[in-house]
Amino acid sequence: MKTLRDISLLHNVPVLVRAPLNEPIENGEIASDFRLRRTLPTIAFLANAGARVIVCGHIGRDPGETLAPVYRALAQRLSHVSFSPESVGPAVREKVRALHPGDVLVLENLRRHKGEAMNDPDFAHELAQNADVFVQDAFDTCHRKHASIVGVPALLPSYAGLLLEEEVRELSTARTPQHPALAVIGGAKFATKEPVLTQLLTCYDHVMVGGALANDFLVAKGYALGASLLSGADATPIKMLLANERLVLPQDVIIAAPDANVSSAQSAALDAIPEKEAVLDAGPKTQAALSTLAHTAQTILWNGPLGHYENGFTAGTKALAEAIAASSARSIVGGGDTITAIEELGIGEHFSFISTGGGAMLDFLTHGTLPGIEALAADQ
Repeated sequence: MKTLRDISLLHNVPVLVRAPLNEPIENGEIASDFRLRRTLPTIAFLANAGARVIVCGHIGRDPGETLAPVYRALAQRLSHVSFSPESVGPAVREKVRALHPGDVLVLENLRRHKGEAMNDPDFAHELAQNADVFVQDAFDTCHRKHASIVGVPALLPSYAGLLLEEEVRELSTARTPQHPALAVIGGAKFATKEPVLTQLLTCYDHVMVGGALANDFLVAKGYALGASLLSGADATPIKMLLANERLVLPQDVIIAAPDANVSSAQSAALDAIPEKEAVLDAGPKTQAALSTLAHTAQTILWNGPLGHYENGFTAGTKALAEAIAASSARSIVGGGDTITAIEELGIGEHFSFISTGGGAMLDFLTHGTLPGIEALAADQ
């Protein structure tokens, strides 16, 4: 990939940056600035070089959500930052023309326009009219074929930002790990995890399946899991993966009623789960086994929680985070709840690399590329 270091002229040039701005919002302000911190070097590099920087991105699942809180957070970190309540149109182009070298303009949520997710050529053209050069830095969204990911690079000279460059480099090394190598994949939805599990089982010594994802595997092995969440996946591919001796499943679990809080939880053996109880976290034996594997590993890859994290079942996930942080392995991790656990524990500096991507990280590990990366390559 060409990176922003390859741009020959930046002074007074309008540069459109697709940035990872999808931060959690609480009470009108961002609750975590993890992605914003990671893309800041790219924005600062361009601003310091005298570019007129136009930052675009999305936030949340509701198209009505606003990037204004992210703009305010960015304005606390850089000077000469302004906000546009629109992302395309004459008013935006007028704001771009009014920018001075080194100024930064943040555009409103791209997903307010249906054309973004539809990769509408007209919307991509309107967005591209805001700039002369495009920089892709939103690795977390590069697995989406959206207008700002694959449409705009077809219209402007396009380059990878510093964050995207780092993501590709680090995750490429994770596809060829040093051994012994441990991978832990949590979360849910077997259909979205099957490709990466299949890939990782070819190159990692141990591949642990955790979270609700593990429930499908345990049921396929004949365990009765009561009221536990299942994805309803076809048992055939699950049984094929179970035949691989590198696959690791939970040894015990934490259970409670599906709507209960963590105070009523208790550990249970896999063959002793009551009909009205649900598996909600990894048990103590499972946590200990993972800690042992982490202690002896040279490479650790982790994406996704081991429990129902948002409902307070965080013990398994945090125990794994601490075990990885205490290991001497090269550790590469990602996923929303994974990052939340690491930040809550304050141990981020003990990990070799923390990806900004969740689904994008898994797709890259599977294929070694993403649509947004291919779009940059096509511009070469």
